[in-house]
This record gives sequence, structure tokens and C-alpha cells, in this order.
Amino acid sequence: MEYTIYAEGLTKRFGNLTAVDDVSLKVERGALFGFIGPNGAGKTTTINMLTGLLTPTSGTVEILGLDLKRDSVEIKRNMGVMPESSALYEQLTGEEYLYFVGRMYGLEKEEIHSRCEELFEFMELQDYRKTYIYEYSMGMKKKLSLASIFIHDPRVLFLDEPFEGIDPVSSKLIRGALEQMRDKGATIFLTSHILSTVEKMCTEICIINKGKIIFTSPTEEIRDRIKNELNQSKCTDLEGVFLSLVAPEQEGKGLSWLRK
Repeated sequence: MEYTIYAEGLTKRFGNLTAVDDVSLKVERGALFGFIGPNGAGKTTTINMLTGLLTPTSGTVEILGLDLKRDSVEIKRNMGVMPESSALYEQLTGEEYLYFVGRMYGLEKEEIHSRCEELFEFMELQDYRKTYIYEYSMGMKKKLSLASIFIHDPRVLFLDEPFEGIDPVSSKLIRGALEQMRDKGATIFLTSHILSTVEKMCTEICIINKGKIIFTSPTEEIRDRIKNELNQSKCTDLEGVFLSLVAPEQEGKGLSWLRK
């Protein structure tokens, strides 16, 4: 079995807080892997360790068969990362930013120009290529950020909340772009709170809660596993599965004055 992402015993402590606790992951080549959990579960911390942005307290990470500590530069040449918060240089225009990213990855000027033309058209940003990024809407920034990780044709992508705060049109566009990347053979590691989108797109789902992995399954097998293994026959979609595993005690809760 060929794994693009392989992590063993991944742990991160911040003082007395254990944000990620002994997490092990195996993500096959060409998978669209959905990594979900409530706020504070450890999703972003895990992504930051998998991408080399954060040093784990313990554990090992291999990306594309290479050790992240030893082969960090080679791995990052083949990696695209879209963080939850905007990491764009907003004093640049969209065109200047994509050119900068392309050069950073060692692309020739002619190749950058050609790919920028396609990316601006595909992302429907052609009318804003010379607009400063600080003037972009949130959805436009998300699309530009995605364009910037596509430009060097990475083999593995890490996306932290790519659909947050964007309109349905932009969301559909981003989903289509990711499916194109997956069809081309790229491996995509995705976190999102929009569970209907995760269920629709992803080939495998992993749920993390309080720093620990509590459930992993191919998407097509989730309902049967929940019904047979956990006796949760009422779970008809990923949201139901998620709530039954993460917050079963929330059922029926509410504000006292709203019950009257």
C-alpha cells in the first residue's frame, strides 16, 4: 500500500495542555481525506505538524515516502498548504502575488505567465488580477489562495477550512478544482466544518476529538459501521454520525426561557 501521508504517535503539548495526543494517520495516494472535529479538537495543530510548521513533541511524519525532519525542503517543493487564516501578502496585486509564488517554487517566467492566465480565468478572478489583495472579498482571497497552491502542481495538498465564509458559487468552483487535482493523482487532506461538503467530496473520513482520533472510515462505509458497531441506527448522514460520537450529551439541550 502506497501512503502519501504517514504519521505515527504524533503528539503536541503546550505546557500542561496536550493539544494532539498520540495521533497516527495513513492516507493513501489519490485520497481526498476529510479530517473533522469540533473547535479545539486539534485539527489545525495536526495539520501544522504534518506540514512542518510546528514541531511535534513526539512522533514521526512521512510525506511522499520522505521523512519530514530530514527531507523537509524536498517535501515542501511538492506540497501545497492553504491555512485557515489568510496568509496572503495583501499589499500586492493578485497577479504580483501569483508571480511571486511561482518564482518561489522555481518556475520559469513563461510557465508562470501561462499558468496565471489559466488560474485567473478558472477562479473567475481575471477582472481583479491587478487589484490589491486587501481589496478582495473573503471568497476572492480563498480562491487566490487556492490558485497559489495550484500553480506549482503539488502532489499533496493540505487545506484548512477552504470553504469557510464563501458563497455557494465559489464553493462549487473550489470543489471542482480539488476534484480535478485528485483525478490527476494528488492527495488532499481537508478540514472543514461544512459536513455535507466533506461527506460529498471525501473518500475517507477521520474524526478527532480532544486531541485523539475517535473514528476513521471510508466514506461509503460510515453509515453501516455506525449502525452495526455503535448501534446508532438514527444516524442517516455524516452530521448525525459526528454528533453521536462527539457530543451525544447535547441532545435536547437549550436555554430555559426558550423552552416555555
